[in-house]
Amino acid sequence: MATIDIIGDDRAMALIRASVIPDAAALAETLVAGGIHAIEFTYTTPDVESHITRARTTDAVIGAGSVLTTAQARSALDAGAQFLVTPGLSPAVAEVAAEAGVPMMMGAFTPSEVMQALGYGVWAVKVFPAQTAGPEHFAHLLGPLPSSHLIASGGIEAENAGSFLDAGAYAVTAGSSVVPAEALAESDWQDIRRRAAEFTAALAR
Repeated sequence: MATIDIIGDDRAMALIRASVIPDAAALAETLVAGGIHAIEFTYTTPDVESHITRARTTDAVIGAGSVLTTAQARSALDAGAQFLVTPGLSPAVAEVAAEAGVPMMMGAFTPSEVMQALGYGVWAVKVFPAQTAGPEHFAHLLGPLPSSHLIASGGIEAENAGSFLDAGAYAVTAGSSVVPAEALAESDWQDIRRRAAEFTAALAR
């Protein structure tokens, strides 16, 4: 199944932004067990390439996020990243992804930014910060851009995730509400699995 189809099937992806990741493979396996199969490890995490490589030994789909430069993009791909995510518009990173035949997601907020991202050939646009924009923002964006895959990111929790999907978001990003820094640092896989399962259950409702 293609990356975009896996995210669409789950209606969710996980975003990992942490200073410490004790075991990226165990984390990936835990999230898959909780129903989230696509995971984005960001470049704000120290030694992120090693975590990407480690997580690729699991059944999860692993991507690199907060990619700011072409050097980071190539390094992430060398580490095994299956998709790339930029926080904003980056035609240079999009070109690297296109050359490698790897799916690309760009961050955007306004209609013009979404149009630019789509023009670069991305397979999805991450609208950030979604919590600030609110669900209605997605409905407004999809009015003139109905075929866009918009992913809500930032401030998404089990309690509000469904409202973004109802407004037309293709998927939502599960961040610290599912993978808290303390639980991750302590390798509390049971807690993270419970949180992931509650998050995906809320989406099903």
